[in-house]
Amino acid sequence: MAERALRGTRLGATSYENDRNTDLAPRQEVTYDCTRGHRFSVTFATEAEIPAEWECRFCGDRALRRDGGGEEPKNTKPVRTHWDMLLERRSMEDLEEVLAERLELLRARRREEAAKVEEIAKQRQSA
Repeated sequence: MAERALRGTRLGATSYENDRNTDLAPRQEVTYDCTRGHRFSVTFATEAEIPAEWECRFCGDRALRRDGGGEEPKNTKPVRTHWDMLLERRSMEDLEEVLAERLELLRARRREEAAKVEEIAKQRQSA
C-alpha cells in the first residue's frame, strides 16, 4: 500500500513555474525617511500612484518620501471624540450630576450585594 501512496506538495507551497521567457512589470523604488531617522525603500509599479507617506518598516512611525514628491496631505477635520460630542450636548454641571447619580446607584448595589454575602455567611455559620 505504501508503494501506491500519492506523493506531492501542499497547495500553494511551491510554484513550478520558472522566470524564463517572462517579462516582469516595470517597477520603481521609492525611498522613504522615517521621523526617527530610519531610511528604507519600497518597490512600486511604474503606473502606481505613489503615496507621500508610508509606515516605517522598523518602528511603525510615519515616513515621508525622500524626494518630497507626491500628493499634499488633504486637509481633514480633526476627529471628534465621544467626549467632544458629549460636551456639545451637556454642560459640565449636568455631567457632574449624572456622575453623582450613577456612583450612588453603584454604591447602593454594592451595599446590597455585601449584605447578601454577610447573610449567606451567617446562615452557613449557624447551620
